[in-house]
Amino acid sequence: MNKNNVVYLFPGQGAQYSGMAIDLLESDSVKQLFNTASEIFGKDVKELLQSDADTLKRTDVSQPAITAANLAAAEFLKSKGYSPAACAGFSLGEYSALVYAGIISAADCFRLIKARGEAMQKTCDHLRELSGGDAAAAPGMAAVVGLAPSQVEELIANWNKEGLKDLYAANINSPKQLAVSGTAAALAEAETRFKAAGARRVLRLQVAGPFHSPLMADAAEAFRPALEAVTFHDPVIAVFSNVTGKKINSGDEAKKLALLQITSPVRWVEEEASIAACGYEACLEVGPGKVLQGLWKDSTPADGSGIPVFAAGTADDIANINSAG
Repeated sequence: MNKNNVVYLFPGQGAQYSGMAIDLLESDSVKQLFNTASEIFGKDVKELLQSDADTLKRTDVSQPAITAANLAAAEFLKSKGYSPAACAGFSLGEYSALVYAGIISAADCFRLIKARGEAMQKTCDHLRELSGGDAAAAPGMAAVVGLAPSQVEELIANWNKEGLKDLYAANINSPKQLAVSGTAAALAEAETRFKAAGARRVLRLQVAGPFHSPLMADAAEAFRPALEAVTFHDPVIAVFSNVTGKKINSGDEAKKLALLQITSPVRWVEEEASIAACGYEACLEVGPGKVLQGLWKDSTPADGSGIPVFAAGTADDIANINSAG
């Protein structure tokens, strides 16, 4: 494998697990990264990464933790001679991609993620309070399995015209499934309607709030000052946007998209297609878990002719890639 012709794919919330990235601390550059993150977060990142599962589910905890793990894996890859030709990230993971595209520094990334996580958690807590403190009655998300994303988006648009409000396509994950955000009432009504339209399953997700929808508008406004305080440079390698599914052309565009991303759907299927069209040799999932590998395979041609994707979130994963290629 050509270590300079790979795409880094950085995972987002939901990929976390207790102890992630701790095995990467054998690298001096990872230790340095963790020191920087600890200073900015005001807490020891090594301890943060070893939080229990319930703590890691909090948006204001998981966002800093996953970002530290993502960038640690990228630093570890750098120590092994890897240098990406392009990068992308799913939701939160896009901030790690902005670092490796040269748009923002790692330190600024940590500052932004701290502010973003806190703003989103505050909005989620407020939405729950408005629902009487009952998580089941609060706005949230649901996975729709068995309908094409275009069909789901068309259904939502038609239902909206008919009067079903506060339901939004949120994560366009793969040709086989996507996640929607909405109020509890909208999600309950949508479950019945999606199943009637042919969905195999509609599963309420255990997440803090209705991410990537207009219901998170307060979080976007709270995050805006932190974003405006950071300089965004033009990308030095190709980087792809969740909001558009296409390459980001400038630092100014990247900053605008970073704010829009909080309330806009993640168009991951389009993003994958944009990446695949560029002729890179392989993709590496740089960070915890294997969610993005599964989504990539869902979009790969049945004959197996697509770009391969490899796990690259642990020291063992990276050793395996080296051995194979």
